[in-house]
Amino acid sequence: MASDRDTLPSWAKPSHYVVSLYDLEFGGGFTYQGTTTIDLNIANDSSWNDIVLNAHQLKLYSGELKLGNGSSYEAKNITYDEKRQRATLDFADQIQYSGEALLTVKFQGTINNIMAGFYRSKYKPKGDVPMSVAKDDEFHYMFSTQFESCDARRAFPCFDEPNLKATFDVDIEIPEDQVALSNMPEKETKPSKKSGFKTVAFERTPVMSTYLLAWAIGDFEYVEAFTKRKYDGKNLPVRVYTTRGLKDQGRFALENCHQIVDYFSEVFQIDYPLPKVDLLAVHEFSHGAMENWGLITYRTTAVLFDEKTSADSYRNRVAYVVAHELAHQWFGNLVTMDWWSELWLNEGFATWVGWFAIDHLYPDWNVWGQFVSESVQLAFQFDGLRFSHPIEVPVYDGLEVDQIFDHISYLKGSSVIRMLSAHLGEKVFLQGVADYLKAHQYRNATTNDLWSALSKASGQDVTSFMDFWIRKIGFPVVTITEEPGQIGLRQQRFLLSGDVKPEEDQTVWWIPLGLHTGSSASAASLHKAGALTQKEETVRDVNNSFYQINKNLTGFYRTNYPPDRLIKLGESRHHLNVQDKIGLIGDAYANAVAGYGATPGLLALVESFQDESEYLVWSQILTNIGNVRSVFSSAGDISEGLKKYHLKLVTPAVEKVGWDFKQGEGFLIGQLRAALILSGGLNGHQATVEEAQRRFDLYISGKDKTAIHPSLRKAVFSIAVKYGGESAFDAVQNEFLTTSSIDGKEIALQSLGRVQTPELAQKFLSFIFSDKVAMQDKHSGTIALSNNSKVRLEVWKFVQDHWEDKVYPTLSGNLVVLERFLRFGLNKFAEVQTADEIAAFFKDKDVRGYDKGLAVIDDTIRSHAKYRTRDEGVVREWLGAHGYV
Repeated sequence: MASDRDTLPSWAKPSHYVVSLYDLEFGGGFTYQGTTTIDLNIANDSSWNDIVLNAHQLKLYSGELKLGNGSSYEAKNITYDEKRQRATLDFADQIQYSGEALLTVKFQGTINNIMAGFYRSKYKPKGDVPMSVAKDDEFHYMFSTQFESCDARRAFPCFDEPNLKATFDVDIEIPEDQVALSNMPEKETKPSKKSGFKTVAFERTPVMSTYLLAWAIGDFEYVEAFTKRKYDGKNLPVRVYTTRGLKDQGRFALENCHQIVDYFSEVFQIDYPLPKVDLLAVHEFSHGAMENWGLITYRTTAVLFDEKTSADSYRNRVAYVVAHELAHQWFGNLVTMDWWSELWLNEGFATWVGWFAIDHLYPDWNVWGQFVSESVQLAFQFDGLRFSHPIEVPVYDGLEVDQIFDHISYLKGSSVIRMLSAHLGEKVFLQGVADYLKAHQYRNATTNDLWSALSKASGQDVTSFMDFWIRKIGFPVVTITEEPGQIGLRQQRFLLSGDVKPEEDQTVWWIPLGLHTGSSASAASLHKAGALTQKEETVRDVNNSFYQINKNLTGFYRTNYPPDRLIKLGESRHHLNVQDKIGLIGDAYANAVAGYGATPGLLALVESFQDESEYLVWSQILTNIGNVRSVFSSAGDISEGLKKYHLKLVTPAVEKVGWDFKQGEGFLIGQLRAALILSGGLNGHQATVEEAQRRFDLYISGKDKTAIHPSLRKAVFSIAVKYGGESAFDAVQNEFLTTSSIDGKEIALQSLGRVQTPELAQKFLSFIFSDKVAMQDKHSGTIALSNNSKVRLEVWKFVQDHWEDKVYPTLSGNLVVLERFLRFGLNKFAEVQTADEIAAFFKDKDVRGYDKGLAVIDDTIRSHAKYRTRDEGVVREWLGAHGYV
């Protein structure tokens, strides 16, 4: 056993499982019976008397061990280690044996309601439902699985570690009028001994990790397409499964899916390895989706899309999430990380290559602009905290891993992949990836294995310049000083709190400069200076008329320009591309927060962007100015001045973009309209507020259900709730309860968070914790409340007042959900006092499983508090000088 991780005894390894599930209780207790038979390879020179495997919240009835020499043993005692989620089968006798063995365990499990393991999802059906479908007074249920990272052990006893790969045979007893799905196609259906039931058996899986096994049971129907490429002489069937009445909303995902399967088969130079691809919409889902091999499961809003009723932003979401999960079929499933510490190998790569595929399918979406605006900036935000972690992070046991499914593993991981791909060149990079996959298919691999393949493909020592990016915490800021004809560059670790200690600033990163210079922005070209490889360096032959570093924001670092240069770059903005503008604004904001720059520099820069026409640039502006306003919201005069600034900034763009969606209009234009109307209305643009209220009244009264375009529901509902008080709140809450749109509940929750009084905020929080709001959605409304400076304190009050009776009991069954609720709900404060209160509240509680989230909250609040104290005077002065206060 490696000393840095807590793993099962290494001398017993599985090679094959037969998992049989039967006697499922479709009402009341939701229990089931099961038998797991495991082919083991035993390599133990010593005598032994027990076998340890993973089991969590299962009742094991018996264990029988048959050895290859013909002898067999019954488990005389079965004990459980609840904390480590293990069961020990004690055979009493001392056994001296190495070789093949067969372990059969009979057990009972529960189909739970916490979105982990084998669980049930509630929904309200469309159309007639078979009598056998599980239901209560209000909802029907479908059953499905979520095993990543360590929840296969909740469903059946197993060796639940990623490098203990095996093959699986699965058979499930279900009612005759329902459908069962698993990773592989159905092999046969046999009559059951029970009347009205059948047993569905599936083909054997390839060698794979337990966390990728999956099954589902329900009243399912599907839409189907076939790949254009042939695999073993056949076009592969691709299906999107839903509960009855929703299948047509799977057509958009379906159309993307078969094209992406073919595209990745060519890019990775390995054919998709299974005989089918199923996508399943699951009504309650803790994450966005899960890459189970051959049976990919999705939150409904990540796979279903209705051309008539869905907001267009979900078109983008569905396309991307489908691509991300399909990337995992190779990168994660075919080749799996050796241990959870290298989770980034799965998630970082799948994030980057998911966007890569969407760029291929939708070149007009400016995918890399989206990536820079969303993925890179969010990664910066998280990694700028003192309490960040390296991309490759030590994980002692699998139970710690859920907290590293975060912006570092996904977004910093993918940002660093993009940086490396840009440096090596896309073609060379993808060849190295293909070589890596071929070399390690059906096995496990490490970061070093990937670096070796990329080094060989590129002829460069990738390890030497990439290892610090993966194994060291944080990222650098490059500060520039100017002299005639040259610039000085200095790298140091970036911290949002701006107080880097010498011992925290030891890393010297390899930083690709991407330096462009020339007599003007339009005449600039790439400078020969390649990378910054020491703490400080001078670059000569730089034209002071124009220069910029980190062109296209491919390097994962902040740039700190001199104040005058920032103004000049703003003046040259029409010659910069979308990624450059996003980087310029994002860096100016981050440097202001950290104290490398100051807020007036950001405000002056952004003021020049009033005539901006690109949605992605506006998205960055609105996010950053919104954050500044949030931090200074408790200083009345500054808050009012920033509101005036914000309204003046957006007014020309709001009035230009209009309300009407035109035929053939680009996707990004629609996104711009939705963002600007929301921003303008919430900031008091009178014409926008009046038009939103007019349309809201027509829609809610039923006089004209077409009065609100699907993509403008969030904007109109939010404006209505802000200005309409309790009657508007009740109307949007009713919309949540009655909507048939797949994204309707999410949009309603986000809008309800715009309430303006403590009473309505508490009413909303009570509603969130009622059984009307599914556990997967409870954080959606809280995000909006925490972003709302008028009532964000109510979230913290609610957590304190209802921790014991509502918050913890409701969310603690799935710590991923609890951590997300707290982190999103409490990280927007900017007062040290609040950070102290939160720390004191959780001091004596068992915070395992959400402790990292609490550290992020604490670090973020204290960084914002330092920023507010440091810049309050200069912001007030700037706003006064420019007529805003």
